[in-house]
Amino acid sequence: MKKYIITGLLVWLPLVITIWVLLWVLGIVNGVFASLVGAAQAVLPASMADSLDSLRDVPGLGLLILVGAMLLTGMAVANIFGQWALRQWDRMMSHIPIVKSIYSSVKQVSDTLFSSSGNAFREAVLVQYPHQDSWTIAFVTGRPGGEVAEALGEEHVSLYVPTTPNPTSGFFLMMPRANVRPLRMSVDAALKHIISMGVVAPDEPPPAIALDTRNQPG
Repeated sequence: MKKYIITGLLVWLPLVITIWVLLWVLGIVNGVFASLVGAAQAVLPASMADSLDSLRDVPGLGLLILVGAMLLTGMAVANIFGQWALRQWDRMMSHIPIVKSIYSSVKQVSDTLFSSSGNAFREAVLVQYPHQDSWTIAFVTGRPGGEVAEALGEEHVSLYVPTTPNPTSGFFLMMPRANVRPLRMSVDAALKHIISMGVVAPDEPPPAIALDTRNQPG
């Protein structure tokens, strides 16, 4: 009896958690959409405000509008005029007190994380943390630079050590490159291993193929 209950729990638990996370995200998006509708009603004439009020009851409309807005924004900044407009927007935001500190920091982090040419979160490694002989998985986010690199001396790497089971929080560390053990597993496999608290073992990476150069010229 207990065995069947646990088996059923293992079947339903991932689905329930997935639905709960999606509903949570949808609730946030709908809340933002409702706030935008309320702001529009405050500035538009009363005849238009009444028609906007009916949009609040359309399920999923806020999510569709958000995805559409991101798609149109991405298409708009893909050309020369869009790039110019984006630079002007960044320049304007960088001149607003208080806002410029938050905006520039968030933009720099997001550009680093999501850029296809960046190196953030491209490599999973093993490090000794929080003490010697205790190992955890971390992600290489880059290398220290400027005054920090000069103070450290030898080659170091910047690492992000995520917490379990919520990898969105964690710790930023700088360790000597010699103390970091690289892994062949993908970042996705490492994240699954961390989120599952080690229950989901990462797949074995394909073995390296040795090239036969005995008959090669030169």
